[in-house]
Amino acid sequence: MEHGHMEGMASPPSPPSSMMNGSNGMMHHKMMMHMTFFWGTNAEVLFSKWPGSSTGMYYVCLLFVFALAVIVEWLSHCRLIKAGSSDVVCGLAQTFLHTIRVGLAYMVMLAVMSFNIGVFLVAVAGHTVGFLLFGSRVFKKPDPEDEKGSDLPPMSC
Repeated sequence: MEHGHMEGMASPPSPPSSMMNGSNGMMHHKMMMHMTFFWGTNAEVLFSKWPGSSTGMYYVCLLFVFALAVIVEWLSHCRLIKAGSSDVVCGLAQTFLHTIRVGLAYMVMLAVMSFNIGVFLVAVAGHTVGFLLFGSRVFKKPDPEDEKGSDLPPMSC
């Protein structure tokens, strides 16, 4: 060690000027974007500064993500279009419902990309509960129009 400098050790780079607070040189505290899973209520999910540092709002956020995942599963397995509709009307309705389903699914994916373990768990739980309610045979009555009992594509005409 010569002149107070350790060999092989570089001094840390100075922070960018955009991080400095002009007059006194103090750094601004910005929320860090996590790139690994973390557990905690201080997260930013879907929107800037939401849910914030409030534990209650974090639970509202979890409920919102859970509901989005259940709705995605419902839209994936529902049959909202009645038989006998014209092909054009049926096709447009299918396209509209598909667009809504994909948009909501991407919102769930973006919420999971917050890397918050709680958000990840409620997204998986929402998809699980949604599939159990709408996709599995647990709560479905046999459909007399379905001759072989096979699953038809979602939203089929």
